[in-house]
Amino acid sequence: MSDIGIDITSVILFRFLYIIVRSVSVSCISVGRQTSDNIYGYYVLNTAISFEYKVLDLSEFTHRIESISSKYPYYVAVIDNKIVGYAYANAFGVREAYKFSVELSVYIDKDYKKRGIGRLLYNHLEKELKKSGITNLYARVVVSDVEDEYISLNSLLFHKHLGFKQVCELHKCGYKFNRWYNVVYMEKFINEYP
Repeated sequence: MSDIGIDITSVILFRFLYIIVRSVSVSCISVGRQTSDNIYGYYVLNTAISFEYKVLDLSEFTHRIESISSKYPYYVAVIDNKIVGYAYANAFGVREAYKFSVELSVYIDKDYKKRGIGRLLYNHLEKELKKSGITNLYARVVVSDVEDEYISLNSLLFHKHLGFKQVCELHKCGYKFNRWYNVVYMEKFINEYP
């Protein structure tokens, strides 16, 4: 799979599936093609998980991957030569004082959810971030006062299961599908403070 611009990090037999977790390199047009339309596009068009209204074109999405992966870990999960999920760390804030904190994101192909792939990707991220001296992990999770066809509690419960704690909730801060959504900030400490 060297043609998609990623290096093998590990191969895992997990729930009877061989899952290859790979680190994305900065030359990743094929990764962008597979993840933009097949994975991220689904979340943009069909859910409130992403607050974007339109799917990014390939060059925009590839630029985003290149920008993030040049500074932070960015992993994809591959099953049978198909990217089925990806997760990455990104800057939590732009000021230098935030340098020990990152924000995590994870997206799993809708047909591969609930198979442990998100946890596997987050575990790889956490291990790499801990080695690099990161202390705080953050995640923004979209929630609603009432579950609807565009959002559920799955992401909130996923992060809680991985040891994240809810630290605040921003009310009615995102508007999509003609309704308001809240954003919960989740936090996890992974390292000693320098």
